[in-house]
Amino acid sequence: MRSSSGRNSSGNNGGSRGGNSGGRGGSSGGRGNYRGAGNSRDDNQGGRPKKPRPEERRYDVGPGATQSGPKSGRGASARGGAKGGPRQGQATGRGRTAPGTSREYEARAEERNRERYAGKKDVKLPKTFPGAEQEGERLQKILARAGYGSRRACEELIEQARVEVNGEIVLEQGKRVDPEKDEVKVDGLTVATQSYQFFSLNKPAGVVSTMEDPDGRQCLGDYVTNRETRLFHVGRLDTETEGVILLTNHGELAHRLTHPKYGVKKTYLAAIVGPIPRDLGKKLKDGIQLEDGYARADHFRVVEQTGKNYLVEVTLHEGRKHIVRRMLAEAGFPVEKLVRTSFGPITLGDQKSGWLRRLSNTEVGMLMQEVDL
Repeated sequence: MRSSSGRNSSGNNGGSRGGNSGGRGGSSGGRGNYRGAGNSRDDNQGGRPKKPRPEERRYDVGPGATQSGPKSGRGASARGGAKGGPRQGQATGRGRTAPGTSREYEARAEERNRERYAGKKDVKLPKTFPGAEQEGERLQKILARAGYGSRRACEELIEQARVEVNGEIVLEQGKRVDPEKDEVKVDGLTVATQSYQFFSLNKPAGVVSTMEDPDGRQCLGDYVTNRETRLFHVGRLDTETEGVILLTNHGELAHRLTHPKYGVKKTYLAAIVGPIPRDLGKKLKDGIQLEDGYARADHFRVVEQTGKNYLVEVTLHEGRKHIVRRMLAEAGFPVEKLVRTSFGPITLGDQKSGWLRRLSNTEVGMLMQEVDL
């Protein structure tokens, strides 16, 4: 049993170490064991709570922390970052581990979130970037895609008042246009605002006017096999007839170009053997009776004469099969060679036989103007 007069008892045993009584020496100047388990200074100092000794401090945090250890979530030692303290997920000196998030726990949390929002509709976030609330595309971007130059060049077209949308001239930059609905024109010619392609082929003799031929003969499709989109021909030419034939993926334009209602004119050069009478042109313009009805030419002229060999030009707006050959043969002049030199506003020019070329924007606009598109 401890004595209340610890100082007197310590004086009698001042020179001994490891005694039962603690504290420093009493009146005799003796010195006790400061770290002894029975030190009265550690047991009770004015009723204050006992502080942990350095070797007894704890670094584990969370619900299992004791009153003598640090409070949860405070201080560097609580975060596992104090010098000498264990990091998260490492074992402490007492065989415990600091709490950490496992992959299994994260997987369960993610699964619960998926189940929670499985039946809900997608939330549409507000559009915050400038111009997001507007529909369509910028006019200069559409013109640039159609092949009218860079966006800066297209902006200059707008500044020059050469562009109109739905019949109204556009003067301000940045106007938005719906390519599916709005009609865009440059210098009065319609712009193909969608991803349409237009080509002109100088068809050689012996090529069949189809995209595929079951008999393996050379056909129009052989000239466009490397195109990503499907093209089709506008009208036909006889196998032995050369000249201009159009290829496109614009269905409405192709339909109108071949429809008799719009009367698109085609011009042919025919090689015949004369001599020919002076009234041959008048006879063709007045009409030649064929087995399927009258056929009339819109224009006729002699281009060249070499002895009895004549090169004549015939223009007509009909598209019946072998129409030019049948008309001249009925008039008494069988055709030896036939070349179509123009289809509406598209001319053959110096395009070589078998060459395929992309139509310019101006040519496309003239074709659309020809059939009221």
